[in-house]
Amino acid sequence: MIDEERIEAIRALPKIELHLHLEGAAPPGFIRGLAQEKSVRLDGVFGEDGAYAYRDFVHFLSVYEAATSVLKTPEDYARLTTAVLEESAASGVIYSECFLSPDFCGGGDLGAWREYLHAIREAAEAAEKSMGIVLRGIVTCIRHFGPETAKRAALCAAETADDWLVGFGMGGDENKGKQKDFAWSFDMAREAGLRLTTHAGEWRGAAEVAEALRDLRVERIGHGVRAIENLALVDNLVENGIVLEVCPGSNVTLGVYPRLSAHPIEKLRERGVKITVSTDDPPFFHSTMAEEYEALARSFGWDEEVFGEIARTSVEAAFCNEDTRAALLKRLG
Repeated sequence: MIDEERIEAIRALPKIELHLHLEGAAPPGFIRGLAQEKSVRLDGVFGEDGAYAYRDFVHFLSVYEAATSVLKTPEDYARLTTAVLEESAASGVIYSECFLSPDFCGGGDLGAWREYLHAIREAAEAAEKSMGIVLRGIVTCIRHFGPETAKRAALCAAETADDWLVGFGMGGDENKGKQKDFAWSFDMAREAGLRLTTHAGEWRGAAEVAEALRDLRVERIGHGVRAIENLALVDNLVENGIVLEVCPGSNVTLGVYPRLSAHPIEKLRERGVKITVSTDDPPFFHSTMAEEYEALARSFGWDEEVFGEIARTSVEAAFCNEDTRAALLKRLG
């Protein structure tokens, strides 16, 4: 049992977050306010308590996209970026990589995407100066939008890759299609020098993780926790240094696991898998990074040393350049 003083120390630790959807991190109040400004009705998005309301994962995706519908201009995304980074910084996050979708930012049009990206980046740079939090972007295609739409996202990513836009990945409904359907897009991103990740092993089992590694040749897996169902695959993850972007609170809230004590994050860590901790879509799952840390400490007895190890693993796995990595490691101490 960890005492309350230790819990507070753990909550205050500097944190690195590698799996965060920008729109999914929008505070409900921010989305409601924006909708009111634009006179947009968001029926069925919020519950009586003012929080996002959904029944299951598929409905969650629908609510997510409905909430995102009020974000219509680069300025909206600049304001969103500031609001999200304020929440993250308040939770002790010093570096974050967030997923950005050209499908939501300009409808996949390259010219419009550049405008949205510029606005997001300007807001991020201002937040770094005022709050000390560093943000980098990962373009994501949306799996349930299909492979052809993903190609537009990959082109946007390839044309704007630099030291700020550092990766390419895929989110969306894991039960739609196959990882290999998107190989063309991942190949384009790779050729542009972008680092690669994809959601896998959240809703489909261990085979989905194996397919992502084989067919898309990614170096990180979003979630990936169902890998625990195949210990040979777990050994493969360890041998090849594959990093899992684990989002425990998300997995429990959506029902992948019934409670945190049943989550395999500790088993994966004990077997030598490189794991990181993130919130995924924090207001949807009623969580923050500080709360994720506290819950893991209470459930598994993790102390400051374990969380320090996870933070260093996260920095080493980050898609940022080496100067940024060195600065982050120095801040971790």
